[in-house]
Amino acid sequence: MSENNNIIKLENITKTYVMGENKLDALKGISYTIKRGAMIAIMGPSGSGKSTLMNVIGCLDKPTSGTYYLENELVSKLDKNRLAGIRNKRIGFVFQNFNLLARTSALENVELPLVYSNVSAKETRERAQKALQQVGLKGREDHKTNQLSGGEKQRVAIARALVNHPSLILADEPTGNLDTKTGIDIMEVFKSLHEKSGITVVLVTHDPEVTVYAEKVIHLRDGLIENEKRRET
Repeated sequence: MSENNNIIKLENITKTYVMGENKLDALKGISYTIKRGAMIAIMGPSGSGKSTLMNVIGCLDKPTSGTYYLENELVSKLDKNRLAGIRNKRIGFVFQNFNLLARTSALENVELPLVYSNVSAKETRERAQKALQQVGLKGREDHKTNQLSGGEKQRVAIARALVNHPSLILADEPTGNLDTKTGIDIMEVFKSLHEKSGITVVLVTHDPEVTVYAEKVIHLRDGLIENEKRRET
């Protein structure tokens, strides 16, 4: 496949944290390519480097060395302002703790990323309503976050991640605060969105039940890729 089919290309990525006189090598030379439209899971024990790798992929942190291409653009050398723009327009984030604004409606939470975009109020409202409909929350738009269940809150978070039409959805432990049944429901939302829109999804998780939905599972250990497994169909 050509380079144009790559959405993520990591080349010898390292990340070292300096704490006083001590150094922690969180990533020790990660090289990996993810094709556009893939659904990938990243797993690993505590301290394996999966959260650090997620931060690099999400342009939340810069690698110490190595190169990272997002949609063939070298982003590992960009400044904070450029990275913030990429996060807002090209990456949708879904977190374990939902990260919703309290005492605001589902619709207002989903509209938030568009506040910083050159989008009219009318289009903002329409796109937010459509995103909520995509995740099965039509009719719940005006409900405040404290009126929503955990599963509904995560659906709002997914809708918020979708509203800017990103190239990549990055989900960090998306079922971590949910019971088993609700977690399955949320993963079915991801599966449906992936199948219908072809959006690239990267899941960071410790839960083997989440990895069932991924085409490939990358296992990290001690800052390195230990192995990669394809899902058996």
